[in-house]
Amino acid sequence: MGAGGKTDSREEDDLNLFAKVWDNVAILLPSTDLKSKQEKVEKTLRQLNMLQLADKRIADLSGGEKQRVAIARALISQPEVLLLDEPFNQVDTSFRDGLQEDIRQIVKDTGLTVIMVSHDPAEVLSMADELLVLQDGEIIETGRPQKIYNDPEHLYTARLLARCNVLSTAEAAICGIKAKKEHVMLYPEWIETKGGLGRKKWVVQQVLFKGFYEELLLENRGVSLRILNGQAGKYGEGSKVGLKFVKWIEY
Repeated sequence: MGAGGKTDSREEDDLNLFAKVWDNVAILLPSTDLKSKQEKVEKTLRQLNMLQLADKRIADLSGGEKQRVAIARALISQPEVLLLDEPFNQVDTSFRDGLQEDIRQIVKDTGLTVIMVSHDPAEVLSMADELLVLQDGEIIETGRPQKIYNDPEHLYTARLLARCNVLSTAEAAICGIKAKKEHVMLYPEWIETKGGLGRKKWVVQQVLFKGFYEELLLENRGVSLRILNGQAGKYGEGSKVGLKFVKWIEY
């Protein structure tokens, strides 16, 4: 732990692979009060839903379980600030969701401040109370996730948070958008399909299955767009659709 009560969770490499989970966490506490030490370790393991792993060796754990141990080690000393540096990038989806829920609950219960560094927009949008967007080492934008996502001040931010559509003024004109600035940004969910004879000018180039929804890659007169489709199977490659542009931002 560093000065000011800050703790960094990047401790997975420091785990004793042949020691038990309990021992890896408990070793960071003094043994002057064994009862208090046992209670703190048990509480921390329970907070991260890993009490059942207490007697397992680190070497026998999965990557996600090892990450939980590393975070438990960071939490055991009750820091004021916890730094999470890409904490979920090597964790399976099932472990990632559970670990994120546990950390959110710990923050809610204890008031712990967590600073998380991530390049995954889904992580930061769902986990953060406030975002800081960095470009070339400089903070260019701060605010609540909902505000920054829906109304980004910079095109760089929009591109960072989503696979958005970015059009030139000429390309925007083909979409029926009269832009005054150099670039027009549209998130895929800001574009809707619509019917009407004579309006189906966009051709479906690809259909990307995403589970409960699809991404459609469309083309019209050299302009390509990515949109979301909640009615899976409705459109196939080569289909023609009409589009309605609900919202866009100019840069």
